[in-house]
Amino acid sequence: MRIRRLATRSFFAPPRLRYTSVMPTVSLKAHYDGKTIQLDEPFDLAPNTRLMVTVLPRMTDADREDWSNLSVANLARAYGDDEPEYSVTNVRSR
Repeated sequence: MRIRRLATRSFFAPPRLRYTSVMPTVSLKAHYDGKTIQLDEPFDLAPNTRLMVTVLPRMTDADREDWSNLSVANLARAYGDDEPEYSVTNVRSR
């Protein structure tokens, strides 16, 4: 079996999609009003800025309760009675 080497260009971004300068990725909260997607907070976007939209599932009360219970259980495990006490001498700074 012969394995072909990928070309030197990026596998994930074809040349026409590469940015010439670094553009940070930003997550913005938004909602759909039935006609358009509306940002929940102001953000300066240039016209024709490429966006990737992720549609989140609607969260139910049962989902919120499950996440809350999971958080409580993990906090109890992290700060439980079997967790040793650490003194200041155990803390190192970098």
